[in-house]
Amino acid sequence: MTHPVDSHVGKRIRQRRWSTGVTQQQLAEKVGIKFQQIQKYETGANRVSASRLWEIGRALGVPVAFFFEGFGDVATPEAAAAADLMGDREALALVRSYYAIPETQRRRLFELAKVLSDVA
Repeated sequence: MTHPVDSHVGKRIRQRRWSTGVTQQQLAEKVGIKFQQIQKYETGANRVSASRLWEIGRALGVPVAFFFEGFGDVATPEAAAAADLMGDREALALVRSYYAIPETQRRRLFELAKVLSDVA
């Protein structure tokens, strides 16, 4: 059985890796381990040592504290929904694509999405 801290840290590793578009293989190469170990970290099956977590944070461009953010916080329903959404691969791909659109077109797309969501 995995410890809740290990599961949380693993989810944060996966979330950051997805949001930056890095594969498990790429992250493993940057850190100097096999991609299977990244899989085990992300599922919480294996605990991440402090030094390895520091290396992963450096490879993903975040401080070690990033991986613990939100753990133990009393989450509002909105915060919990946002965390679930950012853990969804399709949602992250959509966000990356959205921010790749030039700003003026992105604003138009945002307005269109608001109108469509009001209709639904």
